[in-house]
Amino acid sequence: MTDLAIPTATEPNRRLDAIDRKILTVLQQDASLSVAEIGDRVGLSSTPCWKRIQRLEADGVILRRVALVDQNKIGLGITVFVSVESADHSEAWLRKFAEAVSAMPEVMEFYRMAGDVDYMLRVVTADMQSYDVFYKKLIGAVPLKNVTSRFAMEKIKSVTSLPVPAN
Repeated sequence: MTDLAIPTATEPNRRLDAIDRKILTVLQQDASLSVAEIGDRVGLSSTPCWKRIQRLEADGVILRRVALVDQNKIGLGITVFVSVESADHSEAWLRKFAEAVSAMPEVMEFYRMAGDVDYMLRVVTADMQSYDVFYKKLIGAVPLKNVTSRFAMEKIKSVTSLPVPAN
């Protein structure tokens, strides 16, 4: 079988075919391409290509199309990986914590983890002083057991394109 199953509310077992996967690969590289250019690259004319893109968006496979910005060129030179441990694992605490952290624009990614750390955040700020302001806001949001900050010294690899499986 070479198709990926994509469950949706209306069609629970619809599959991504090879052309859908090609469209996803092309769009992840350059979402600013015209439908005609995407169609040329995947072997479709504009109308069927556009219909497939619309379907992929409607099915939630394509979440959104965005511009990627160089954080250093806009003055956000510090990346910090913040691990958080909590003594409270109640649903009410998690809801309050998730709402507070999700509202902080410095937080680029936020995960609930398995293992010795409960939550992991990727945070970007302009400088150490800005991070300190963020840190105080974070620890003031809800009671926390431990917060550990790890500062990235160099970005070696960073991609946004998911490796679309061939089958």
